Amino acid sequence: MVATILVADDERNITDVCRRYLELEGYRVVVADDGHQALELWRSEKPDVVVLDLMMPRIDGWKVCEEIRTNQDTPVIMLTALGEERDRIVGLTMGADDYLVKPFSPRELVLRVKAILRRTNRMSRASADVLEDVIRIGELEIHPSSRIVKVNGKDVDLTLKEFDLLQYLAQHPEQVFSRNQLLNQLWDMDFYGDTTTVTVHIRRLREKVEENPSQPRYIRTVWGIGYKFGGRDAT
Repeated sequence: MVATILVADDERNITDVCRRYLELEGYRVVVADDGHQALELWRSEKPDVVVLDLMMPRIDGWKVCEEIRTNQDTPVIMLTALGEERDRIVGLTMGADDYLVKPFSPRELVLRVKAILRRTNRMSRASADVLEDVIRIGELEIHPSSRIVKVNGKDVDLTLKEFDLLQYLAQHPEQVFSRNQLLNQLWDMDFYGDTTTVTVHIRRLREKVEENPSQPRYIRTVWGIGYKFGGRDAT
């Protein structure tokens, strides 16, 4: 099945170039030039990946991403202005899976899209092979096949990337991973990654699954190295 990519940006030269390069890779591409149209196409076309500019007329990228995250876990790649680190961090905090800084290479965009689709397909295949090998640690439950997480019996709303990160850590208890290792494993970004991505997702996960995020029980920091799942010697 051909993957559908939604590219939303009010700069026609950007959407034209993105469309051309993505279509050359065999993807189906739909284009929006404002946030309202982006949401309409997202609902009607059900794209596999959304490439989303933050600064768009009518409805900005922040609100579009928020609407997507409220309803589905469609992977989102955000486009941010050069040097706007705050925008990148806020975008990741809102649930974006990845980001590109303008001006960017369309070839790099293709690589990011491929990486996200490869990871999504890999996780789907893995889930299909698992009946219900529920991971239970304390009050935390992780259901790989249905991609459901519960704390104290209540469902926790996680994005695609947050679930992948939590499941990966939980499947390797006590093993310490650096930010770069997690980035390479879960984002396929070993050649262009920014470890801020991992830091933001760890913080969001703690806010959702930890009773006290400042003193995490499950997702522990190993100072100077990275993170591990569980353990008594880290805080």
